[in-house]
Amino acid sequence: MESPSQSNVLKASPSLDMKKISSNSQDNVDNENGVLPDVVATKIFKQEEQFEESYLSTAVQVFIPFLIAGFGMVFAGLVLDKIQHWTVFEQITELVILIPALLGLKGNLEMTLASRLSTQANLGHMDTTKQKISIIVRSLTLIQCQAIVVGFLGALVAVVMGGIKSNDVELDHVYLLCASSLVTVSIASFLLGLITAGVIVLSRYCHINPDNVATPIAASLGDITSLALLSWVATMLYESIGQQDWLAPSIIAAYLLAIPLWVWIAKRNYQTRDVLYYGWTPVIAAMVISSIGGLILDFMVSRFEGIAVFQPVINGVGGNLVAVQASRISTALHKQAELGIQSSENNTDKEMVIFISPLTCFCGKDMHSRTTRVLMAMVIPGHLIFIYLIDYIKSGDTSLRSWFIVVYLCAAVTQVATLQYIAYIMIHWMWNKKIDPDNSAIPYLTSIGIF
Repeated sequence: MESPSQSNVLKASPSLDMKKISSNSQDNVDNENGVLPDVVATKIFKQEEQFEESYLSTAVQVFIPFLIAGFGMVFAGLVLDKIQHWTVFEQITELVILIPALLGLKGNLEMTLASRLSTQANLGHMDTTKQKISIIVRSLTLIQCQAIVVGFLGALVAVVMGGIKSNDVELDHVYLLCASSLVTVSIASFLLGLITAGVIVLSRYCHINPDNVATPIAASLGDITSLALLSWVATMLYESIGQQDWLAPSIIAAYLLAIPLWVWIAKRNYQTRDVLYYGWTPVIAAMVISSIGGLILDFMVSRFEGIAVFQPVINGVGGNLVAVQASRISTALHKQAELGIQSSENNTDKEMVIFISPLTCFCGKDMHSRTTRVLMAMVIPGHLIFIYLIDYIKSGDTSLRSWFIVVYLCAAVTQVATLQYIAYIMIHWMWNKKIDPDNSAIPYLTSIGIF
């Protein structure tokens, strides 16, 4: 019997759209010497891939990095609890306002990077060494540009909020805040960007879904690294006031002068060019929301002794879990269709696809609902481990009363459940509006969690 030709196979397969295949082929000829990424094969086998992960495999892949990230956040909380009593933080209270915005900014940059790279890896765009180097280098360049701009704006927002609170602004303090913020976000974003890229490459090598592990691992060292850098740089600059007044302004000028270089490099690639032009709104909006959260933190720290130690934990856990879900949904949408196009299995009413009920979100049979249930199951056990670890390390300095634990866990569950529901609606709405959720969803979600 004569075997069917390739053209006959394509004609007989209703799931293949020749226009989409042609479009994807043209879009992905990206300086790879004519070698196309394995996008077509991914589309053909998308149904098998979507249901390949079981409850157990998803839980194991997410929970271990989740615990590692949680331990990192616990130690970050301990660092915050200690440094808030340092002279520089007591004299320049705007630093306390800056911390949530700075940690949120840094986390958003890392997690959007992890989401973008995870999607590229799952689409087969990071299979060769040349592809890996190209994507990682241009992504790190983009992050440096974003970190410098938004780090500077974050410091200014902290200055404004601190000025409103105290009705006084000192120029030396403004210089210190801006310089400390710029140095911290620049160094932290570069180091943690390298770690994130390494985790994704290693995940692909070990046949692990990078969407499950990249964001929590990136966050495990993120907060503590940023807090350590901020405290060290701020202390150094505070000691230089009156002796080396030129130091902080020189640091600010050097970083601002470096922006055109990073912009020029980022503009040379079409993928980072889009983020460079259109990726500012979610990051800046998230920074403003996080700064309001910082103002609330500054208010609460002065009235409730010991509460600061829990801030990175409750915010970090919620942010990490929703970032995992956001990254998974975004990758699934990229696999199914082009940006802004509903997939073939979702040709029903678009409003029904985007806006779902909470019952469907948490109790549905689709893969996203199953992932939501897995992530929700981690909230209470994870938080119990983290808060009792804090209590043990603090050796009784922070008393854990039963009413506090109940209120804390209720707040944590409510936070994560709300973020999971918002994430589904927000990501599908962005996709329908041709906004890439890899670049835009996570900043909004994490800042909402902080607030």
